[in-house]
Amino acid sequence: MKLQNVVLTEEPGDARWDLEILDGVLQTKEATKAARDVPSDILLPPLCHPHIHLDKPYIFTCNHAPSDRHPDYSDLAPQSGSFGEALANTSKAKGRYTAEDLHLRGSQLLATSHQQGVTSMRAFVELDHVTGTLPLQAAIRLKQDFSHLVHVQICAFAQDPVFSTEHGEKNRSTIETALRDLGSFVDVLGSTPYVEQSEPDSIKNVDWAIRTAMEHGLHLDFHLDYNLDSSATFLVESVIGLLEEHQWTRRADQTKTIVIGHCSHLTTLPSGRIRDMASRVRQQSLPLHFVGLPTSDLFMMGRPAEKQTRPYSRPRGTLQVASMIQDFGLSACLGVNNVGNAFTPYGTGDPLQLACWGVGLYQAGTVGDAELLFSCVSSRARDAIGLSNVGYERVLKEGCRWRPMLLIENVKMMSLKPKPGHADFLIPARPRISIKDIVWDPPETSLRSVVG
Repeated sequence: MKLQNVVLTEEPGDARWDLEILDGVLQTKEATKAARDVPSDILLPPLCHPHIHLDKPYIFTCNHAPSDRHPDYSDLAPQSGSFGEALANTSKAKGRYTAEDLHLRGSQLLATSHQQGVTSMRAFVELDHVTGTLPLQAAIRLKQDFSHLVHVQICAFAQDPVFSTEHGEKNRSTIETALRDLGSFVDVLGSTPYVEQSEPDSIKNVDWAIRTAMEHGLHLDFHLDYNLDSSATFLVESVIGLLEEHQWTRRADQTKTIVIGHCSHLTTLPSGRIRDMASRVRQQSLPLHFVGLPTSDLFMMGRPAEKQTRPYSRPRGTLQVASMIQDFGLSACLGVNNVGNAFTPYGTGDPLQLACWGVGLYQAGTVGDAELLFSCVSSRARDAIGLSNVGYERVLKEGCRWRPMLLIENVKMMSLKPKPGHADFLIPARPRISIKDIVWDPPETSLRSVVG
């Protein structure tokens, strides 16, 4: 493979390069021979979904005629848009799943993600008394189908209670049986402690998840503290305490990470308490990462009570990812979570668009901020799910093993429809030559591709 006239963003000056890759190794890297007026392309590390649900995409936008193989979900479209409604309607949707339906929607998510520049993801699949192991079996097939394009890390996920309600024990046994019978295909254990019906059961959920992940040598991933109630218990502190009690840093596989998603409750706490939490994480050397999920969080959080007049001053709760990294030294990144279902009934799941959102969400408008936000959907996202970033250094060296990269294409001219009788209507295009150009103004999907 030859890449000609590309920009490597951390090379000094405005140098452009020609690269030749042979047998998976970068053989040559030379200053380009292309003329200065030939548009250059920009080469970047690829994107990563650190948190996305593989069994639930496009439930509301599947747009095919219902059949025995492909159910209709249109009656489950949001009415109030509340979190309770989303949980209830998703439970109804799960009762309609078929193997063909899960494979089609999952394939569409993986294909779209790869077209957007994603080469790795942590994919959640729910296992409970309704679904059994059907979503996991579909994920295993999808992982095999796309193994040459996307590294799919499967998370066996307990969305529903595993200790409370009449189904808690069955939900828990479904996951434990899946780990016993299909555990070789599972990389991560995930749970949702806040859905339990009492705080003691939420703590039991956390304790069970830690013990089970350590027993099976898995990464650990919590949906946690999904509220904006400043008086509620901050369960992250319980997670840290139980990780210490179970001696994660001594007894667990040290290649495995712990991830906390959502955690909007953290935005209600004073900075001193967050600083104390960050200090505990560092003191214990915990591989703890936070994932902000703005597309879902902004849709779900800060809603007024049902039948209440919608106040104009209401919180928009999602993790302050940039501040967590810059001000508190925590490990954090950004994820898509859901696409086209009750929790996020909009969007395409594009990580670059998510990074662009971050400029406004976090008021992060400097060149350095742009580089940070890009890392939140790239290298920091891979760090969170325990994948190596070796080989993705933006300053590439001859002799390095090549790994797939994200190529952003530039064109010289934009061609528009001319007035009748006039010549072609051409407008000089703005070249994108740095990360800020990508994050401040994300390119169309058609102008990016994974190379290698």
